[in-house]
Amino acid sequence: MNISSITDSLGSIAKNNVNPVNKADDKTFDNMLKDAISEVNDSQVQGYKAMEGIATGNVKNLQEAVQKIEEAELSLKLALEVKNKALNAYKEVMRMQA
Repeated sequence: MNISSITDSLGSIAKNNVNPVNKADDKTFDNMLKDAISEVNDSQVQGYKAMEGIATGNVKNLQEAVQKIEEAELSLKLALEVKNKALNAYKEVMRMQA
């Protein structure tokens, strides 16, 4: 029995089944975090514009403006909760190492 031929066969199978990673779809944690912060910022800007429109009377659809304000508030609350959870997890890890 030739063992080297079996390992050679397995090596060629592994090489053929490797899927190339598309770098355009590969997102790092840093990029995802920046995107999430950017989305929260955009919703805040839209909320402030909606509040300004209500205050100046330039709003055509009041319900839509109020919805944008609520979305901005909820996205900010969610971002703050995620931040708090991440900080608590970091503190817990730091306590475990000591």
